Amino acid sequence: MTSKRPTTIAEYIRAVPRDGQPHLRRLYAILKSVASEAEGVIKWGTPFFVEPRFLFAFSAHKAHLDFAPTEAALKVFRKELEKHKTTKNCLQVPYNESLPEDLIRKIAEYRVLAVRARVDDGFW
Repeated sequence: MTSKRPTTIAEYIRAVPRDGQPHLRRLYAILKSVASEAEGVIKWGTPFFVEPRFLFAFSAHKAHLDFAPTEAALKVFRKELEKHKTTKNCLQVPYNESLPEDLIRKIAEYRVLAVRARVDDGFW
């Protein structure tokens, strides 16, 4: 990433190394289509979607991206996530692998519904 801190998600994606840009553009498009009413903002140097609570975030790294919906959301989809690398809060997708678009869409849709239903998932 460049030394100038991005102030928009588009700037953030443009600042990512070229290998990661296609994945991040596609991820952003999926999340924006699922959460069309959410505000896309940069918080702590990372793209966030809020409506008005946190929905999900994503971040770029040297060889992978992280999609961060919340620990609770990942637990709901743990069976489908078994063949993917995850951390407590993130799905990690290497840039040299296909983006699991359908799974990301399902997790994002779950988060939007949970936030709108005011489900207490322990996050904000």
